[in-house]
Amino acid sequence: MKNNRIETLEFVLNGLMRRYSERVPDVNKVADAMIAEGIISDRNEIENDHIAFRTMGVPQLGVQSFEKIFLHFGYEKRDYFNFEGKKLNAYWFSPPEPRFPRIFVSELRVNDLSENSQQIIKSYTDEVTTDPVDSLDLNDGFAVDEFLHKPLWRTPTWANYEALLKESEYAAWVIYNRYYLNHYTISVHNLKDGYNTIQEFNDFVENFGVKLNDAGGKTKISPDGGLLQSSTVAEMIDAAFADGEIHTIAGSYVEFAERKVLPQFAGLSLDKIERVHRRDGFETGNADKIFESTFTSQTMKAEI
Repeated sequence: MKNNRIETLEFVLNGLMRRYSERVPDVNKVADAMIAEGIISDRNEIENDHIAFRTMGVPQLGVQSFEKIFLHFGYEKRDYFNFEGKKLNAYWFSPPEPRFPRIFVSELRVNDLSENSQQIIKSYTDEVTTDPVDSLDLNDGFAVDEFLHKPLWRTPTWANYEALLKESEYAAWVIYNRYYLNHYTISVHNLKDGYNTIQEFNDFVENFGVKLNDAGGKTKISPDGGLLQSSTVAEMIDAAFADGEIHTIAGSYVEFAERKVLPQFAGLSLDKIERVHRRDGFETGNADKIFESTFTSQTMKAEI
């Protein structure tokens, strides 16, 4: 059964990446540039540090519902994060095997929003009357893949999207995009010399026209200095709303991460260093600014 679950997990992750790559041109743009530069010979050589999802914190959805999918595949729930200003909770989940990405799942504290925003959100999420994961066959990779790419509620109106955008850009993103993969993350520390630090990789992607999120600086650094992250500005997509209007809104983006070797393993030779020897987990301050890759403060700047 364990092997079957691992195979199903691979199928689900491949499905997520396939659709995400089709929707976010920067995914292929960066991978193709890495191949052209000779950094990698094949995109399968890219190590995926983590993937991230956004959810609505309402009783029948949110982290408590979403996590059932990946806990079933052997992921383990780890640290809790509180993003006070953005009104978000989040957890990360460690994979059953090091070759799989970590998973970061956040949820909006809907009840912390204004009454008007709560009413808008619940008018959609109330269409989901029971936890949808409870009726999902988690051993069926096709069913899980389909679930992660189907709308859970009706397509929002532009007026509702715009109203949410004014109070919570996260809320607006989720009301339209639902469980769509928010981002995946290229591990840069395992790349060849000249490209294996965040600064070097940032310079590389900017040289061929990729716009980086500069909220809090282009490189976000954890207080211990062990986790360095950067990200592209979200891809803008033409979104069709329920009232027939089409508007350009923020879709998904690509992240880059450098995890330093932990001090106790500093003496290890490079060929002996594995994931377990590097700084694990996440950092609230870093993630807080990475969230803004989909915010208009970044996307509008990128269009200039």
